[in-house]
Amino acid sequence: MDVVIPLYDRFTMLDAVGPYQVLAAVPGTRIHWLAEQAGPVKDESGTAALVADGAWEDVPRPDVVVVPGGFGTRALLRDERALSWLRGVHEHTRFTTSVCTGSLWLAAAGILDGLEATGHWAAMDQLAELGARPTGRRVVEQGKVITAAGVSSGIDMALTLVARLVAPEAAQAVQLAIEYDPQPPFDAGSPEKAPPEIVALVRSVMDAQG
Repeated sequence: MDVVIPLYDRFTMLDAVGPYQVLAAVPGTRIHWLAEQAGPVKDESGTAALVADGAWEDVPRPDVVVVPGGFGTRALLRDERALSWLRGVHEHTRFTTSVCTGSLWLAAAGILDGLEATGHWAAMDQLAELGARPTGRRVVEQGKVITAAGVSSGIDMALTLVARLVAPEAAQAVQLAIEYDPQPPFDAGSPEKAPPEIVALVRSVMDAQG
């Protein structure tokens, strides 16, 4: 099974690495890190990078695509090469998926037209503007398209994907192997739960970065 994780300047590291950690545990899976060209690609912090094995077009018919989000997503919405590539591979995938603002790339490519979808809570309005029907669910399945909410939810999405590709038992085995048993120290993981001043702070920081 060929899985492509497309990289681009200013992607979010956990958006890519979280699903990778889950999917890489499935026997027979080949992970392809692809970008505009082969070489290191910096994440949105500018302090870490992943190395792309080749260009997006080098794997034209992957079984699965996992599109990570990040502040760099916005530039892709106007990048015809990026949009054309995503449309092309989507025609052949078993599953096309995204994490966080990666759903904006899917939406801009027309893949989410009229479909329910999710993404980072701060990008829901833009997701709607691009033709999707936003929902606050953590993971949204619409046929072969699966979208995940912000950052950490990519792990949930990938476990859902393993259940669909292999079996629920396989997903449970991976979950146990990586000891994914969230018990956060604070109940502030969504705008509905976080204090208003924290929501305002995070939104202002993200607006400044975007």
